[in-house]
Amino acid sequence: MKARYAVIGGGGFVGGAIVRKLREQGHDVASIARGSYPELDALGVASHRADISADPSTWGHLLKGCSGVFHTAAKVDMWGRHGDFFKANVVGTRNVIEACRRAGVQRLVFTSSPSVVHDGRDLCGIDESYPYPRRFHAFYPMTKAQAEQEVRAADAAGSLRTVALRPHLIWGPHDSHLVPTIVERARKGRLRRIGSGENLVDLTFIDDCVSAHLCAMQTLETSPERAGGKAYFISQGEPVRLWAWIDDVLRAHGMRPVSSSVPKGVALSLAWAMEGIAAGLLRVGIQVKPLLTRFLVSEMATSHYFSIQNAKRDLGFVPSCSIAEALERTFGASCKSRLS
Repeated sequence: MKARYAVIGGGGFVGGAIVRKLREQGHDVASIARGSYPELDALGVASHRADISADPSTWGHLLKGCSGVFHTAAKVDMWGRHGDFFKANVVGTRNVIEACRRAGVQRLVFTSSPSVVHDGRDLCGIDESYPYPRRFHAFYPMTKAQAEQEVRAADAAGSLRTVALRPHLIWGPHDSHLVPTIVERARKGRLRRIGSGENLVDLTFIDDCVSAHLCAMQTLETSPERAGGKAYFISQGEPVRLWAWIDDVLRAHGMRPVSSSVPKGVALSLAWAMEGIAAGLLRVGIQVKPLLTRFLVSEMATSHYFSIQNAKRDLGFVPSCSIAEALERTFGASCKSRLS
């Protein structure tokens, strides 16, 4: 059945993929983002420029008539001012919730992150019962965790029903963040293996990330009592060695695998020093992004993979392909994975 949806952050990697899939299914779609995206206009999308951290009275009317909203917008970075992260991730999300309520929207699917439970330790096969940490090593996971909790708390029977999804390391065709960052660092000679290189991680192919979002929205439409107010880990359900996957990505770009490494302890010490220097410069108005941060080191050196059984049971989410198949879909049939 044809419906109208709004995608907050429709110009981004995840948001844009959701917009395209909704249009393929014949739905009316409104995209709300900071920039202009002619490619969305060409799809027949109603594109609107707005800052969701601004008073929702200035843009909330754009949600009128929508049966559901996908909130994918966020400030994603390893470093920066707390105020910038808080404004984008917490204030922006609060405003989306308020705008949904004012416009009479009944369903909200929020794109969260597994980093909201990252505490610096190996996380092996945990489910959503794992608690939020008392301390965070970066402002991104700190503010995403706060936003996620507010989205979940906003769920109310008979009014706005909400779900938070935690897709891990999203990548695939049109990726504008993960793979480009890996390739850029390698080309600049700034990519070093951190730790033993044996750590296992989850990855999420973009097609399945989109599928999870649509499954969540459908569940809110048909069985809101099953998923309302909950969070769900999303991935391919196939943990792989992170650095072996990175090597596959580099080979797909005609580059050599990572050949040098840094012990985790050394990397953490360097990250502390680099963060200290960057923080000092930030206090005098100079913003410099450190090459290493404690959060980045932990992400690259620890194992972090998650159970997706709850998403399968409650949302009907089923990954469509393996990591090896996703590599071929992204980089072509000539890209053969060496993960096994």
